[in-house]
Amino acid sequence: MSGAALEGKSHWPVMHAGMPPFDPSGPPLSFYEFWRPKYFYVPVFLHWVWLSVKHGGPTLPTIANPLFPMGGLVGESKRAILDQVGAEGRPFVARYISHAKGLGGDPKKEAEDVIARAAEVGIAMPFVAKPDIGCRGVGVRKITTLEALAAYVAAYPPDHTIIVQELIDLEPEAGVFYIREPGEARGRLFSLTLKYFPYVVGDGRSSLQELIARDPRAGRIAHVYLPRHRERLERVLAPGEPFRLAFAGSHSRGTIFRDGAPYVTEAMTEAFDRIAKTIPEFYFGRFDVRFTDIAALQKGEGFRIVEINGAGGEATHIWDRKTSIWTAYRTLMEQYAILWRIGAANRRRGFRPVTLWQLWRAYRSEQEITPDYPLND
Repeated sequence: MSGAALEGKSHWPVMHAGMPPFDPSGPPLSFYEFWRPKYFYVPVFLHWVWLSVKHGGPTLPTIANPLFPMGGLVGESKRAILDQVGAEGRPFVARYISHAKGLGGDPKKEAEDVIARAAEVGIAMPFVAKPDIGCRGVGVRKITTLEALAAYVAAYPPDHTIIVQELIDLEPEAGVFYIREPGEARGRLFSLTLKYFPYVVGDGRSSLQELIARDPRAGRIAHVYLPRHRERLERVLAPGEPFRLAFAGSHSRGTIFRDGAPYVTEAMTEAFDRIAKTIPEFYFGRFDVRFTDIAALQKGEGFRIVEINGAGGEATHIWDRKTSIWTAYRTLMEQYAILWRIGAANRRRGFRPVTLWQLWRAYRSEQEITPDYPLND
């Protein structure tokens, strides 16, 4: 039921408005789409080992974007990266502030302070709260009330930073993967992923849990959706009423990814190239954007950046259910071959990668804190 248009119900959102028509053909999932990472990434890890030998350094990706923390590979601060966007690119970035969770403070008082600070830069509620350090949509929530923000702050680990970002309340979302090798005058879009938020549609009789169980795709990954909707599972939706199952545009959180390569245009490439060049020493990464509609995005207009990923970003179109596992591996291996090549080029320019021990510590720190973040929407 993920792509049907709704008629005669203008008070309900139109599913996937502004996106290319949702294609429900083919299998709802690829057979490898939700493999555990420790299994799926084995060939990729072996390729990393080969690239490390070939280029003489296992941590060269940490200088692919030499001014990003760890190159944006792991454990990087989202704010530290967004702060580097230059004046020309700044209007394209969703406004944000950061808040360091206190030790033993009053969550309601902290929430009131955050709301006041957000208002000073033009961020009004509802807005988005998410971890400053985190990946794959972990801990991302839409905040609509003071009480909801206080609960988020209360559940957040002490002495860690929260990002509060304006809500770009648009249905369409995309991952735009950008690459420019050192010395090149112009970058290119290596990948475009169109993100379709999953919905189920009510029939006036079935509970939300039953609708999820019957959906061809959602029913196969119900474990992704049920925990975040546990307080709504018995709700019966009206006939034709859509219910969005995911807020964060992350594949691991259940959002549907499609390969958007046919929609890439020269104007889109030029727009992201201009923005990328406002970021000092930025060569490799993914812009996550919300946009008004696909026609505007193709003109390089009508979008706002909600996040920038560096060396740890992935060409996420590989999670399109029609992408073969061999194509997925070829794409990832090409991506990482370029990543190591850029790191090696930047080393020749005088930048120095972190040690393997420093990289391991950053990875372990990120992995240890992730389970402590609040449940995402």
